[in-house]
Amino acid sequence: MPQTLYDKLMSAHKVLEQDGSTLIYIDRQLIHEVTSPQAFEGLSMADRKIWRNKSNLAVPDHNVPTTDRSKGVSSISDPVSRLQVETLDKNCETFGINEIQMNDVRQGIVHVIGPEQGATLPGMSIVCGDSHTTTHGALGALAFGIGTSEVEHVLATGCLWQNKAKNMKIEINGELASNVSAKDLALYIIGKIGTAGGTGFAIEFCGNTIQEMSIEGRMTLCNMSIEAGAKVGLVAVDQKTIEYVKGRPFSPTGDIWESALKYWRTLHSDPESHFDESILIDARKIKPQVTWGTSPEMVVDINGSTPDPALEEDEVKAESIRNALKYIHLEPNTLMSSVEIDKVFIGSCTNSRIEDLRAAAGVAKGKKIAENVKLALVVPGSGLVKKQAEEEGLDQIFKDAGFEWREPGCSMCLAMNADKLEVGERCASTSNRNFEGRQGQGSFTHLVSPTIAAATAIAGRFSGVDS
Repeated sequence: MPQTLYDKLMSAHKVLEQDGSTLIYIDRQLIHEVTSPQAFEGLSMADRKIWRNKSNLAVPDHNVPTTDRSKGVSSISDPVSRLQVETLDKNCETFGINEIQMNDVRQGIVHVIGPEQGATLPGMSIVCGDSHTTTHGALGALAFGIGTSEVEHVLATGCLWQNKAKNMKIEINGELASNVSAKDLALYIIGKIGTAGGTGFAIEFCGNTIQEMSIEGRMTLCNMSIEAGAKVGLVAVDQKTIEYVKGRPFSPTGDIWESALKYWRTLHSDPESHFDESILIDARKIKPQVTWGTSPEMVVDINGSTPDPALEEDEVKAESIRNALKYIHLEPNTLMSSVEIDKVFIGSCTNSRIEDLRAAAGVAKGKKIAENVKLALVVPGSGLVKKQAEEEGLDQIFKDAGFEWREPGCSMCLAMNADKLEVGERCASTSNRNFEGRQGQGSFTHLVSPTIAAATAIAGRFSGVDS
């Protein structure tokens, strides 16, 4: 019987079925400092050991400072942030878990580190106490976020109970315009299906647009699957996938590599496999996107305007528009290109890889940020991304343009560190979420691609690269 990629991955990891749920084996757990303390505490209180230490990889990312780290963890100014990072270090030492610590050159965002180190491999089941674990599905892995109690469960048993999802195919065909990125595609799709459109589904992205897309672009797309409501985002394994993982520190070698290849090449949906829902997207219609409201589905192209609730026939939708506009301090029918911004953030698990930084630097080269921009941050996703960018001279391009070049971490993405926005500040952000207060209480977040973020920093208002 023909199977989808998701069905194959679930079947390969099935331990047993019971009462409509499936117990699946977990190949890799990625751990950070936010969702793990209670899990480790639970193990300690129950006097439980970790099932398989080598299946876990830890890295602090949310609470680390992105400025000077020369004094180590003790230099973290915020006491809560410092405690969380210290606790992760202590737990990893106590339980014997491999941790990439804060001052390690490899440190960075967990969803950048996993693929970069080869800890993420095709065919794996991967979990992390973070919703954007969907990122790793770009490599043909069954990857999803879990809660704290589940983190503990996986540590103790190496397994996890799951209800099987339905299958959704999103097929994208056609060539993306040169100024349109995977981030724009992600926002466009969410704008079409809504933030609940993928609820109950595992989404597989396919079509010739995806085939032509880089692995980094696929990661960006899968990263935001959760913003479409999906638990899992997937891309089939192809030669690009294999070339990406080859030679990574955790990747297999020799005969094991050859055996892995045989299996990896089966990781695609079979012809005639059943999808519960299919969506077709014409990539040629997509323009650079910017969110105007408090949800990723509240999105227009860069030359568009905020909606007018008076023109919306559905009163529920009209009220949602009114509330979003009120919060974000914009009027109906406002051209996005007229909206000035205070800060720019280029980074996050969505857009902090070398491809993202190259795209932003290409826009910023030889220019200066606008006088009304208080701060423009570029935060690499890992120390290795930072090193590569500096070898290519990207850091100097950004600094010459007036951007701050930071150490790796989550930074301004989620208001959990010193980089958070102040009340009333408006930000063009390459992050993934824009709900009320996401980047700081009383602040306003607009999601864009790295290219548009850089162009906006230069213009001081939302701007396309050709504006």
